[in-house]
Formats: sequence, C-alpha cells, structure tokens
Amino acid sequence: MRIVLVGPPGAGKGTQAAYLAENLSIPHISTGDLFRANISQGTDLGRQAKSYMDAGELVPDEVTIGMAKERMGRPDAVGGFLLDGFPRNVSQAEALDAMLKSEGMTLDAVLDLEVPEDEVVKRIAGRRICRNDSSHVFHVAYQPPKQEGVCDVCGGELYQRDDDSESTVRKRLEVYHTQTEPIIDYYRGQGLVVTISALGPVTEVTQRAMEALDKDKAKG
Repeated sequence: MRIVLVGPPGAGKGTQAAYLAENLSIPHISTGDLFRANISQGTDLGRQAKSYMDAGELVPDEVTIGMAKERMGRPDAVGGFLLDGFPRNVSQAEALDAMLKSEGMTLDAVLDLEVPEDEVVKRIAGRRICRNDSSHVFHVAYQPPKQEGVCDVCGGELYQRDDDSESTVRKRLEVYHTQTEPIIDYYRGQGLVVTISALGPVTEVTQRAMEALDKDKAKG
C-alpha cells in the first residue's frame, strides 16, 4: 500500500508510522529522517537543505520533494510506502501526485489521525525531559515521575523544553491548520481520506488504523 499519514503535532504520527509500516511490511519514510540522512551523507540535496536551515530559512518544496522522490525510488519501496511528514502542503501533495502518475502509480489512502486540540496541548506541554539524558522522558499526567521534577532513572533534573511550552504548541497548531490541514480536503476530493481517532493506548490506535485501512482497501 502507498499511504500518507497526516495529523496535528502530538497525534503520535511517528509512533503509529513505525507500527503500521511494520504491520504492512512497507518502509516508513519520514521527512525528518530524510533530512538528517541527506545532510549527514553530504548529498547535493542535503547540502542545499543545510544552507537554508543554517540561514534560518524554510527549505524550499523542491528540495524536500527531491529527497522524497529519491527515497521512494529505492527497491524496498516498490511494493509501497508510508509517508510521514510529506506532503506538508497542497503544493507538495500535487507534486507527489504528479510523481506517482509518471510512474503509473497512485496513493491508496491518506490516514488522518484525529486528536482534539486541547488534548494535543496537554500531551506536548506535559512532557518533561531529563537534563542528563534526553531519552528519559516523563509526562506530568500520563507518566509522572515518582518525585516531582526528578528523573526516576538517574536522579537528574526534569525540565520542559521551550518547544513544548503551551504557547509554542499553539503556534505549531496554527501552522498545521494553515499549511498542512488543507491537504486533507485536497485528498478528500480524491476519496482517499480515512479518519480515525488517535485517542487511547498506542496499540488500540494501531489496531483502529489497520481495520480502517483494511475496510478502505476492501471498498476500493
């Protein structure tokens, strides 16, 4: 299957993408991973992306599209893929359609992870990270430390990253509503959107997604 995964920040896209890709035996293609790989390998696209990022500018669509096209052209993606973070806007969605059409392919589904905005803020703003080891992550509501402000693992100080503050989260949501959310309507016009609730345990959300994709596949 060829799937695009969409949803607001805090919807759990990265976690669900990994589980779904494994269940469907297709590669998980993440924009973040593509950028890191191209920059670390010093590819032409990576160098272009880095120059924009170093200047504090947005990476142009054509650079992102070029990276995605190269990755989707690899042998392991012949049988399908799951795109996470791409397309990020309608221009990228149109470019993806054109890219697939040129290869005689189409998308099978666009999986929309739906989460209420207040829950997104609660999920992200409640995160606390250990200053000693950023892999030690807690949550004030869902996974609180035994002692407030202290890491259970190493005793380090727990803090809230600037990116996780409520004001920053709400700004990120504004960007999502303005730039990315319109692709849902774009794909809905093609009959590709499958919307599921991303609330509840991770395994339940994965099962919900698999069932929705199976129904959509059978319908198609």
